[in-house]
Amino acid sequence: MERTGGAAADVWWGPYAAAIARWETLTRPAPRPTDDLGRLNPAFVEWMQGLRAGWVTATPGLGRPAQLTALGNGVVPQQAAWALELLAPPFPRCARCRRR
Repeated sequence: MERTGGAAADVWWGPYAAAIARWETLTRPAPRPTDDLGRLNPAFVEWMQGLRAGWVTATPGLGRPAQLTALGNGVVPQQAAWALELLAPPFPRCARCRRR
């Protein structure tokens, strides 16, 4: 089944098809949201958070429950960067530095 674009995407992603397609253009093709048993796919969570493929899911010895726990307790890099930008105080200019 096609995941992005066309009528099949509407069935696969429903009302979220446009958002999924936009995020795919910024990252990579979306993994399946669920596994064969209908459970949440950790690779999909990893993708939604903008992490590299395998950042958590390719960790040796880390099973599905531990992967989901790690992803659920993790920080989304884009949110962390924005928070630092908003919360970090501006650095004063060094009095000894030459002004340009």
